[in-house]
Amino acid sequence: MATLADIGVSATINILSAFAFLLAFALLRIQPINDRVYFPKWYLSGGRNSPRSSGNFVGKFVNLNFKTYLTFLNWMPQALRMSESEIISHAGLDSAAFLRIYTLGLKIFVPITIVALLILIPVNVSSGTLFFLKKELVVSDIDKLSISNVPTESIRFFVHIALEYLFTLWICFLLYKEYDYVATMRLHFMASQRRRVEQFTVVVRNIPHMPGHAVSDSVEGFFKTNHPDHYIGHQAVYNANKFAKLAKRRERLQNWLDYYQLKSERHPGKRSTVKTGLFGLWGGKVDAVEYYKHAIKELDNVMTLERQKIIKDPKAILPVAFLSFNSRWGASVCAQTQQSKNPTLWLTDWAPEPRDVYWRNLAIPFVSLSIRRLVISLSVFALVFFYMIPIAFVQSLANLDGLEKVAPFLRPVIEFNFIKSFLQGFLPGLALKVFLYILPTVLMIMSKIEGYIALSTLERKTAAKYYYFMLVNVFLGSIVTGTAFQQLHAFLHQSPTQIPRTIGVSIPMKATFFITYIMVDGWAGIAGEILRLKPLVIYHLKNMFIVKTERDRGKAMNPGSVDFPETIPSLQLYFLLGIVYAVVTPILLPFILVFFAFAYLVYRHQIINVYNQQYESAAAFWPLVHSRIIASMLISQFLLLGLLSTKKAAKSTPLLVILPILTFAFHKYCQRRFEPAFRKYPIEEAMSKDMLEKSTEPDLNIKAYLADAYLHPIFRSFEVEEEELIEVRVDKHQTNVAAASSPSSEPSSPSPPHHLHQSLPVHHLHLPSPPHHLHEPSPPDHLHLQSPPPHHLPESSSPPHHLPEPSLPHHLPELIPPNHHLHEPSLPFPPPPYNEYPPGYYYQYHLPSPPHHVYQY
Repeated sequence: MATLADIGVSATINILSAFAFLLAFALLRIQPINDRVYFPKWYLSGGRNSPRSSGNFVGKFVNLNFKTYLTFLNWMPQALRMSESEIISHAGLDSAAFLRIYTLGLKIFVPITIVALLILIPVNVSSGTLFFLKKELVVSDIDKLSISNVPTESIRFFVHIALEYLFTLWICFLLYKEYDYVATMRLHFMASQRRRVEQFTVVVRNIPHMPGHAVSDSVEGFFKTNHPDHYIGHQAVYNANKFAKLAKRRERLQNWLDYYQLKSERHPGKRSTVKTGLFGLWGGKVDAVEYYKHAIKELDNVMTLERQKIIKDPKAILPVAFLSFNSRWGASVCAQTQQSKNPTLWLTDWAPEPRDVYWRNLAIPFVSLSIRRLVISLSVFALVFFYMIPIAFVQSLANLDGLEKVAPFLRPVIEFNFIKSFLQGFLPGLALKVFLYILPTVLMIMSKIEGYIALSTLERKTAAKYYYFMLVNVFLGSIVTGTAFQQLHAFLHQSPTQIPRTIGVSIPMKATFFITYIMVDGWAGIAGEILRLKPLVIYHLKNMFIVKTERDRGKAMNPGSVDFPETIPSLQLYFLLGIVYAVVTPILLPFILVFFAFAYLVYRHQIINVYNQQYESAAAFWPLVHSRIIASMLISQFLLLGLLSTKKAAKSTPLLVILPILTFAFHKYCQRRFEPAFRKYPIEEAMSKDMLEKSTEPDLNIKAYLADAYLHPIFRSFEVEEEELIEVRVDKHQTNVAAASSPSSEPSSPSPPHHLHQSLPVHHLHLPSPPHHLHEPSPPDHLHLQSPPPHHLPESSSPPHHLPEPSLPHHLPELIPPNHHLHEPSLPFPPPPYNEYPPGYYYQYHLPSPPHHVYQY
C-alpha cells in the first residue's frame, strides 16, 4: 500500500512532468512554425494570418522576439479574459456548458474540502484504532486520517453522518441552481438564434412499405393527410455509402492533380512524371498532370454510373426521410407526437442539424436496430469484465505489501525504497491510464454499430458506456480487487464471519490508489492535453510527406473538438471520488481541487484557441451530468451506510436510511422540472418565433430556404473537368435539373452568413414521366452532369424566381475551409460555429458566363 513517502514520490514525478509539459507548450506555441497547431480555430474563423508570411527565412520558423520568452505564461490570464457570453458566441453553448462542469466542481468541493479537513481529520486521527490492527491488516499513515481509524460503536460517527447530510444539502442546492441556469441558457440560446433549418425539419423512420407505392409517395400521402396545413415536402434518403467511398477516392486523386499543377506553374520548364505501377514504385513514367486527369475522368465515369444506379434503383431509397414544414410550430407538433395507431411505424423526431447527421447509419434497417443494440449491450458487458484482468494487475502493483506477505520471494525485487515508492506511488495510475487509452475508440465503434443517426447522440451514448465502465472497473473494480490483494493475508487467516469487517475497514484505504490516479490523469495528463504533442508531431509529419496544397495544409491543421465521450465520464469519475471520499478519507479532496482548477484553465484555453466543435447540441448532455452526480451521492450514502454497519454503529446508522430516499426524490423533481427543456421544444416558443418571423420577414420563401439542407453530402457538390466544381442543389418545387450556376442566397431571406449557398426556385423545367428518371437539359459546353436524386415536394404555385446575375468577376479557385464563418470585422469574436454543410473542404468557382442556373441534384 502506498505510504506518505510513496505519495510524495508520485507527486514529485507528476508535478515535474506537468511543469515540463507546460514549459514545452509555452515555448512551442510562440514559434511561427507551430502557429497552426496551437491556434487553428482562429485560422478557420479567418481571425488570424500565418506569421510565416513575413520576415526573414529564420523568422518564419523561430520566434526571434526574445521579449515573448519572458511572458511565456501569459496564456493563463488570456484564457480567463473571455466572458461566458463571448465564449458562447465564439465556440457555442456546448463548449460553455462543458466549462461549467469544472466551475461546478470547484463550487462543490472548495467548501467541502475546508470543512472536511478542519473537522473530520482531527476526529479520525484522534481515534487510533488502526494502531491496534497493524498485525491483522496492511495500513499506512494516510489510512489513519480516514474513517477506518474510528473505533467501533463510537459516538464520533455522528460527526460523519452530520457532515454527510450537510454535504448532500450543499451539493443538491448547487445542482438545482446549475440545472436551472443551464436550462435557461439553453432556452435563451435557442430563442436568440437566427433561423436554422433543423427548426423546420423532422426525421421520420420506419416508413411502412406499401405494395405498389414508392417510399416517397407513401411519405407524401401520409403527411399531406395528417399535417395538411404545415407540411411542405420531404427529402428522400438514398443509400449512397458506396458512392461516398468513390468520392473520397476522387478527392485524393484531385489532391495529387492540384499538387502537380501547382508544381508545373512554379517550374514551367520542368515536366513532372509519375510511375504507373503499384503505389508509384515501378512501371513506366508518364506525365503526372495528364495521368491524374485521365484517372479522374475514368473515376468520374464510374461515379456517374453509380450515381445513376442510386437514382434509378427504387431499392436505393431508404425508409427514412427528412420532412420540411413551413413553421416551427408545425415541426414541433410532428416531432413530439405519435403519428400512427401502430407506435412502431412512422417514428418522428427532431432532425439533427445537417453537420450532426451520421449519414452512414441512415442505411441501417430499422428492424435490425433492436438486435444490434442487444448485441452491443452484451458485448459491453463482456468487455467490462474482460477489463477486470488488467485492473487486477494494476491493483497488484498498488499493493506490494499484501503480496509480500503471501509471496515472500518477491521481497528482494522491491527491497529498494525508491523502486518500491515508484511501483506503488506512480506506476499503478500510469498503468491504468494506459489500459484505458484505446477504450473510448472501441466504445465509439460499438455505438456506431448500434445505429444512431446523429454524431451528438453517438458521443452521448459512448460517454454513457464509458461512465459505466469507469464506475464498475475503475472505481468498484479497484476497490474490490485492491481490497482482495491488499488484505489477502487477512482473508486467508481469519474466519469467514470477519471478512465483511475487514472489507469495511479497508475500502477507505483505497484512497491512496485514487490519489495516484488523480495525479497521473488529472495533473500530468491535463498538462499533456495543452501541449498537443500528438497533433504537433502529426502536423509536421504531414507537412513533410503529405501536404501538397493549401487544402492539405488545412486538413493537417485539423483542430479536432472536445472529446466529450472521454472527458465527461472522466469528470464524472472525479465527482464520484470526491463525493464518496469526502466523509470517508477527506485527504483526497485537495488533489481533486487541483485537478478542477488546472483543467478549467487548460480547457478554457483549448476551447478559445484550438477546438472547433463538429456540431451544436445546445448543452443536451447536461441532464446526464446532473444524474450521474446524483448517482455519486447515492453511492456515497450507501457506502457510508455499509461502513457504519461493519463498525457496529447501530445507534447512528438508521439516521442515514432516509438520506438516499430524499436524494432520489430531489433527482426526480429536477428531472420533471428541467429535463423537458433538453428533450422537447416548447410549442409556445415555436409559435412566438413563427409570429415574429412573419411580421419581420413577410416575403420569406421557406421552401427555398429549406431546399437541400438535408441532401446527402456526396450529392451536394462534385467536380468536373479540370478544376471546376459545380455545387449541386435540389429544388423544392420541381424534380428536375437546371443549368450550372454560382451559389447565391435567397433574395428575400436575410439568412445568416453560413446560409449563403441556398437553392432558389427553378423555372422553365419539363417534368419527366418516370418518377426517378430525370430529364437532363443540355449542359453548357464541356459540362456533363448526371441527374441528381429527386427532392419530393409538392408543386409550387408561386411565380418563377429568376436567379440574380453574379456580381463577382471570374477568378481563380478560392479555398473554402470547413465550418468557414463570415463575420463582421467589428465583432471582437467570430459568430457561433453554425454551418449547415458537413465538415470538409471544397473548391468554389465563379463561372463567368451569366446568367447561371443551379444544377439540381
